[in-house]
Amino acid sequence: MRVLGIDPGTIRMGYGLVEEADPPNAVDWGAVSLSSSLPLEERLYQLHSHVLNMISIWQPDAVAVEEPFVGRGENRFVSSAMAVGQAQALVLIAAAGQAVPVSRYSPAQVKRSIANYGAASKEQVQKMVRTVLDLEEVPQPSDAADALAIALCHLHQRHAEGVLDRRLER
Repeated sequence: MRVLGIDPGTIRMGYGLVEEADPPNAVDWGAVSLSSSLPLEERLYQLHSHVLNMISIWQPDAVAVEEPFVGRGENRFVSSAMAVGQAQALVLIAAAGQAVPVSRYSPAQVKRSIANYGAASKEQVQKMVRTVLDLEEVPQPSDAADALAIALCHLHQRHAEGVLDRRLER
């Protein structure tokens, strides 16, 4: 199974392609960076084109994307959550247009899956991604490491569901 993980953003979108193996294999990762001076609709269009190209080239079996983080109380990140939501929507549309299943994960789900702690720091998650994928260094930029973590989260979730299904069959 190949999973394309996406860390959505309208200025920088991280991506990471992971193949299921023991240990999982990081095929490619990086980030698409665009100028904040471009109009939002142009950035969304360009990001959509990049995601379509990734799906076309890599033929993933699934796409995993992170949900926007809004926060609570007065510390809500509404404007950044809206931008992430717009970027997430273009990923959903691109995957649906190519008939690739999509799964969405909250930041806490990704952290829990990778670092066994839903409030893990960004650095803890990045170090675990490097360890799990047996990489020499933490993937850069950080958005790429996040995208790899999202893809790994999907593989872990898929494995957990398979274990549960086998137990229910007994």
